[in-house]
Formats: sequence, C-alpha cells, structure tokens
Amino acid sequence: MSELYSNSIFWVEVEKIHPNPYQPRKEFDPARLSELADSIRQYGVLQPLVVTRHEIEREDGGLSVEYELISGERRLRASKLAGLLQVPVIIRVGEDNDREKLELAIIENLQREDLNSVEKARAFKQLAEEFGFKHGEIAKKVGKSREYVSNTIRLLMLPETILEALSSGQITDGHARPILMLIDRPEEQMTLFKEVLYKKLTVRDAEAIARRIAYDRVRKKERAFDPEIVELEERMSEKFGTRVQIERKDIGGRVMIDFFSNDDLRNILTLVESGEDGQAGSPHAMMHAYEHSLQEGEEDKPLLGENSEIEQGASQEEKGPEAYAADEEENEDGLPETETGDDDDNEAAPPADSSSDEDDLYSIKNFSL
Repeated sequence: MSELYSNSIFWVEVEKIHPNPYQPRKEFDPARLSELADSIRQYGVLQPLVVTRHEIEREDGGLSVEYELISGERRLRASKLAGLLQVPVIIRVGEDNDREKLELAIIENLQREDLNSVEKARAFKQLAEEFGFKHGEIAKKVGKSREYVSNTIRLLMLPETILEALSSGQITDGHARPILMLIDRPEEQMTLFKEVLYKKLTVRDAEAIARRIAYDRVRKKERAFDPEIVELEERMSEKFGTRVQIERKDIGGRVMIDFFSNDDLRNILTLVESGEDGQAGSPHAMMHAYEHSLQEGEEDKPLLGENSEIEQGASQEEKGPEAYAADEEENEDGLPETETGDDDDNEAAPPADSSSDEDDLYSIKNFSL
C-alpha cells in the first residue's frame, strides 16, 4: 500500500479533502488568500498538498474514500476560492499518522509562512504534551534552539488579553518578553502592557522598566523587616499621596519618594516646606519622632543623619539593576529564560539613558527609586 502511494501525485476532488485538526494556523488572512487564489487561477497549484487516505464503510456496505489534510490548507482554501474541482496531492501512509500530521503541519507552516508567536507556542506545547516531544527534540525538527522553543511556549503564561494583542500584531515578541517578566505581579504587568500598547514604548524601554521593577522586588526581599519603618512609610505615603520607601543602612539611610510629574514634585516640596516648623503630622515631625525613638532604643543603628536630609551618602556601593537581572533567569520550567542567538529581540537591552527628560508615568526615571 505504501509503495503504491509513495511519492506519487494524484488528483483528488477538493470536496473530499478535510482540514487537518492539528493545523497550528488558526487565522488566514483573506487578502492573502485572495492573492493566492488569483495566482492559482493563472498558474495552477504548483506544490501538491499532502494528505492521508481513509476508507469509510457506508450504510449500504460499500466503501467511500476521503482524505485528511496534513499540509497545504492555504492552498486548499485558495483552490476553492479559485473554483478548482480537483487539486494535486501526495498521499502519505504510516502507522503514526496523528503524530506525523502535527509534525508535518508545523514544519510546513514554519518553512512557508511564519506562524505568529502564539500559534507557534500552542503548536509546540501540543507537540510536547500530547506527543511527548522534549523541547530539544522540537528544536531540532524546526531548526531552532531549545531556548527558543522553551521561551516561545512560556508566552502562553500571559493573560489572554495580551496574547490576543500579540496574535494580532499590536505588540511584538520583543515587547511580550519583558511583560512576561512581571508574571507574578499582574497589576504592574497589565500597566506595562497598556503603556506599550497606547504609548508605543520601544522594546528597550519596556525591558528597562521590567528590569527596574524586578530589581526593586529583589531589593525589597533583602530589606530587613522593621515594623517601625513600615509604619513610617505608610504614614509618609498617606501624607504625600504617593509611595514612600525608607532604606536603612549601617550608617544613615535614605528616603525615596515616588513622583510622576513636575506638578507632583512641586506638591511634595510644598508639603515638606509647610512642615519645616515641626508641626504634628508633618514629614519632618514624623522623621524627628522616629529618629528620637531610634536613639532611645537602638542608638547603634541610626536611620537618618542629624540634619534629616532626604538622601544621605551610603557607606556601601549599591548594586545596579543589571546585577539583579541575572536573578530572573531560570531553567526550562521557570521564567524568563534568556535566549542566546536565535532572535534579535531576545538580546538584553542596554540600560536606559539616565539623562532622559521623559516625564510620563512609566519612564525609567520614575522607576529608579
């Protein structure tokens, strides 16, 4: 049977050919299908479709023959648009047809017209989960690295809203990866996604913001928990109407106050100046009260210097966000994994220019706290 059909081309009625249930491509561009149909009307189907043959027993006891597509669904659809009654096919026969159909469908689409990243991810995941392929095996079959396959599958961890934007081309793969870095911080992840979508952030800007947030997360974990500092942060945050962080060091420390515009900065300055007389509830009064309590109970670990300036020199050099970026790399089962060498958009973006004058909500300046 296999020798009969091997490498032979047959003409089959289009109505007898059924779509491949393992087809990775879920969307077909009508304009491109129309262009292909015009080409088929003029030149015919130049590349045969690949199908499997099935014999189905009829109620009257006879047999009817139908075909299931392995690859070539775009050509089949375009042939129907062009009004063809028959198309050339190559019939494949094998014991493991389901596995072969999925494998060939993915490879055929990757070689002819790239799937979007979400379609690739779903196809790779199906190969891995339903057919037991390892990521390295998939990589060899599609001519990519194992990291490429693993990182592509991880895209499916994104919320459906972001996946839809990625599928439709509203955001790129390069944007999706830094958004994926914030998978355990859904609110900030969605905020970054909206900034990319509506403010047209570059990939470099998106990566810098995601790394800044990741660095801030690591720094928070490293800070020793001090109930008094937490209380003071909450009181000052309420006073200023924005986030306030107090970082304590061996000698002194610093207070970090978020602001998102020049108006915010002026309002903060006004509040600071209005509290210079030491009135209760003012930022200066809060800091003075904490400094006094610290001197009484723990004089050997001062939080701030004598002049209570907003920022004092640290005795130790701080690590920059790039030093913490490596902490985000994990193995195949984690996220995100930095890919080496397959796509340009996977390269780590250089640090954002600290001299930028951007004042928008999520500029790098506003995350460097």
